[in-house]
Amino acid sequence: LIQCTNEMNVNIPQLADSLFERTTNSSWVVVFKSLITTHHLMVYGNERFIQYLASRNTLFNLSNFLDKSGLQGYDMSTFIRRYSRYLNEKAVSYRQVAFDFTKVKRGADGVMRTMSTEKLLKTVPIIQNQMDALLDFNVNSNELTNGVINAAFMLLFKDAIRLFAAYNEGIINLLEKYFDMKKNQCKEGLDIYKKFLTRMTRISEFLKVAEQVGIDRGDIPDLSQAPSSLLDALEQHLASLEGKKIKDSTAASRATTLSNAVSSLASTGLSLTKVDEREKQAALEEEQARLKALKEQRLKELAKKPHTSLTTAASPVSTAAGSIMTTPAIDIFSTPSSSNSTSKLPNDLLDLQPTFHPSVHPISAAPQVGSTWG
Repeated sequence: LIQCTNEMNVNIPQLADSLFERTTNSSWVVVFKSLITTHHLMVYGNERFIQYLASRNTLFNLSNFLDKSGLQGYDMSTFIRRYSRYLNEKAVSYRQVAFDFTKVKRGADGVMRTMSTEKLLKTVPIIQNQMDALLDFNVNSNELTNGVINAAFMLLFKDAIRLFAAYNEGIINLLEKYFDMKKNQCKEGLDIYKKFLTRMTRISEFLKVAEQVGIDRGDIPDLSQAPSSLLDALEQHLASLEGKKIKDSTAASRATTLSNAVSSLASTGLSLTKVDEREKQAALEEEQARLKALKEQRLKELAKKPHTSLTTAASPVSTAAGSIMTTPAIDIFSTPSSSNSTSKLPNDLLDLQPTFHPSVHPISAAPQVGSTWG
């Protein structure tokens, strides 16, 4: 299916609609697998797929989904409703900013770090909404009881790492610009930062679940908290802009606090990047192993082909040999005059219009052959 999204002759709307149709099934297994497949294509498929999803007014309408076939159906239905909400929010985010937060360029010259103040204040809340929808999946290790929900959790885990990395870089950019913002912008920025602290606590809990279910510790990033003194500095700066009395603080101490906070968040970003790079390397190695297996299979197929061609080529040779063997047999029963006509055969074949030579020898040859066989 991933390859299908890369083929220009494949109808992406039809492919997506087929997956949507599967979500109308009453079985939680069928619906959950359809959501996982959609999520997988959004992450690993061609961008045309998520672009189409973002262009639709509605995606998954599963807020009332309930499989009453058994106890497991009731339990899984809850996670299906939450999962579908996240996928809807992921598509909405793409529609609003025209890119996928989990795939944006990161680093000092990345998208979130170089964004202008006005655009940043509009974009970070969109990341927050998507992060909220992801964390609202709210599963614990005891509820990851089957391969279907485990597959969904792994996709959410990978999205969480990349999404939080973009979120973290947006906050670093916000803090670097905060003390140069206007009063209203500072108010928005402070609110965004407070929400970020709350979500950092929630993402830490999410990562603990990942560790409990067996995800390698090296694949789980270390989240460094910004110093609490930063929040005080941000609040005091806003208060000063509003004309309120504040504690005396020098520009130097404020700069030190900001520098320490940015350093902590940058450390978190580095940890997130390392995890992402490790995952990409693992995926690359897996792809190389798959290509190697295909190459070996192809070589085995080619190794069989020469044997087949030799066998096939042997037939004309044997036929030619057979014709050579039959030639002397004909010569045995022919008279010396027939050798003359045989010597003229190449001429006949090339000219295609043999010259007629009246002769009595062919007539006399017939009785001899007849008499030889008795």
